Amino acid sequence: MEARSVTWTTTRAPEEGAPAREGLRARKKRLMRQQLSDAATEMFMERGFDAVRVSEVAEACGVSEQTVFNYFPTKESLVLDRWDATAASLRSSLADVGTPLVTAVQRIVAGELGDLLSWLGGQDDPVRARATMRRFTELVEDTSALRAHQRDARDQVVAVAAGILAERIGLSPDAPEPRIAATALVGLWDVKADAVKKHLYGDLGLDEVRERVLEEVRRAAQVIDGGLRAWIDG
Repeated sequence: MEARSVTWTTTRAPEEGAPAREGLRARKKRLMRQQLSDAATEMFMERGFDAVRVSEVAEACGVSEQTVFNYFPTKESLVLDRWDATAASLRSSLADVGTPLVTAVQRIVAGELGDLLSWLGGQDDPVRARATMRRFTELVEDTSALRAHQRDARDQVVAVAAGILAERIGLSPDAPEPRIAATALVGLWDVKADAVKKHLYGDLGLDEVRERVLEEVRRAAQVIDGGLRAWIDG
């Protein structure tokens, strides 16, 4: 395959980079995971998700099909893995009783958006990068298996958040209150995603995109903030 100008792992779920004391083994695993995901995403975009076999991704990367599944449990997770990082952020942020729930989530959302826009701003051809990101979004929207995986992953994040909230307030994890609270909080990612689609794929500068997206997230957050504060404090 030709050299790629887009690092797809970063496009989908921007990361802060390798750990400062990352060992050789951990580095090799991280780079292999990224290589597999990058190759799969490019192939899916070129030919369609259903037309590409996992064995072809493995062959393109010079590894066995089993190696691919050692890193990614499903074909869909090769390109949709950002919710794992989101769940990890929620685990630490929502457990902090000193931070209001909505504030904690807004910080995570703003951080993820900032990583994405910083990555875009660092590309040699930001316009082309935006166009390629739009193609990736369309790939997910047009592929039933990817849409289903996205829904399942989102539901798992809601479950994680509900469990943390239940423990924080002293309720059973299957109680309705933490579940609806978690659903509302995770809904802020839906607002962000819709706002990014609305504002990123036009002629706006990245700073203005950031402002408009975060303003929509803020407005949505205001709707749920009062109820969540009353529930937690009550």
